[in-house]
Amino acid sequence: MGSVPGVSLLLLVVSLSLLSSPSVHGGKILVFPVDGSHWVNMKLLIQGLHARGHEITVVRTASSWYVKEDSPHYSSITVTLPEAIDIEEQDFFVTFLFKMLTIQKEGASLITFVKFYWEMLGALSNIHKQASQLTVEMFENKTLMQSIRDTQFDVVLIDPGLPAGVLVAHELKLPTVFNVRWITSGEGHFVVAPSPTSYVPTSESAMSDKMNFGERLKNTFYYVFNTYIDKLIVCPHYDRLVERYFGPDVNFYHLLQGADIWLMRVDFVFEFPRPTMPNIAYIGGFQCQPAKPLPTELEEFVQSSGEHGFILMSLGTLVQGLPVEITSEIAAAFAQLPQKVIWRHAGEPPSNLGNNTLIMKWLPQNDLLGHPKIKAFVAHGGTNGIYESIYNGVPIVGIPLLFDQFENCLRMEARGAAKVLDATKLTRQNFLEVIQEVIHNPSYRNNMKRLSALHRDKPMHPLETGLFWIEFVMRNKGASHLRTESYKMPWYAYYSVDVICLLITVLLTLTVIVVGSIRFLCCRLCRRRKTKQE
Repeated sequence: MGSVPGVSLLLLVVSLSLLSSPSVHGGKILVFPVDGSHWVNMKLLIQGLHARGHEITVVRTASSWYVKEDSPHYSSITVTLPEAIDIEEQDFFVTFLFKMLTIQKEGASLITFVKFYWEMLGALSNIHKQASQLTVEMFENKTLMQSIRDTQFDVVLIDPGLPAGVLVAHELKLPTVFNVRWITSGEGHFVVAPSPTSYVPTSESAMSDKMNFGERLKNTFYYVFNTYIDKLIVCPHYDRLVERYFGPDVNFYHLLQGADIWLMRVDFVFEFPRPTMPNIAYIGGFQCQPAKPLPTELEEFVQSSGEHGFILMSLGTLVQGLPVEITSEIAAAFAQLPQKVIWRHAGEPPSNLGNNTLIMKWLPQNDLLGHPKIKAFVAHGGTNGIYESIYNGVPIVGIPLLFDQFENCLRMEARGAAKVLDATKLTRQNFLEVIQEVIHNPSYRNNMKRLSALHRDKPMHPLETGLFWIEFVMRNKGASHLRTESYKMPWYAYYSVDVICLLITVLLTLTVIVVGSIRFLCCRLCRRRKTKQE
């Protein structure tokens, strides 16, 4: 997770740079965030909008553990749900991670794997069932909804990972802006832009953009599988609410696809090239900022590393869920290095921790990544950490644990800027070898420096881009001229199946006519010859 304190300098620069562009003064913005690391990204947009003079109102649940009720940057609407959303419970991911690592390491039977996957699908369904109740609680609270209408918001800013806000925005008839990378079915591009599975990797497929026949087959399978999981497991919770409150003529997926602007947390320095659409704006790495000076004690520890420098390790909030045998192997490998190590670790410290290793429960990650003495970043592959590494040009040793982390690490490895390890096969020896390779092989740092230069070479900072497009929607009451209506087409029309069938029918008809004519002429010719011979 990135460094958040001290971001005011960046926001001041962004605000000053936008003064010369058209702006909306005193706009009102309703925000539906997703808790956890997603909130770090949304919070930066909120702070930037607040610095521009806008009034922000954040809708949060009473059980939220990141989205605070009181803030100098926004007011809040707190909704109490009948049941807390599982992802707002910190133990949820720890338990999930522990089960998954156990199955992978012990090589569970097919029955055990299917059972675990079935439990995972059940948990996914339950999360969206719980999240959809936010819509019910708001719609049934007539006083609250009238108060929101009376406020006269200009736009709704939504993280569609949990898309309850999409339904509220439709009810309020307000334009929407998505702060997005992931939606209910996976990567956001797949529902808003053409996504050929021949060269666009699908979520969880762990493919690059260069695939052979077998990989394209696997990629297509994952696409179909993800689509059906979304249709059968996730969407029914929202479909029922759409029919209940809006009637049978409104389609939930059409509401999701109908957002005015998609602020996609993607940069093609990191992502593989793919088709896009006019209403997609790319803001990947918008949380990145120049490094600030370290606290005195931390700076002294870093300087004590001398010419060897230091290594930073952070596996996010999930590290406390790693088994002790894995953290012990990591600690043993670190103890053999001449470098100093700063390790963000929230769990019980390993008993074999070396004298060169400093354990911290929280650390200024971006500031450490921007320090001149850093040599490598041991990371789980979360998007925030990946972009901060790219921004600061620091090579990565990846230990992906969950979800998109595997794909993120794969992309960096494909760029030659990272080396990836399987957490279930990690030993002190292979971990040590990988760290030494990344530190001593200059190609990793050179490749990351090249990515850093490309990432920074933009006409404006990604945060400026995000703020501009939000205000663009506010100024123009939407951006429908940028949004294609293709999502409303039936599938056979979208893929031109009806046109292809017509062309095939015409071709077959012409073929039958030509073949029939030839046979008819041949028969006439044969009869004439036979008559002549007789």
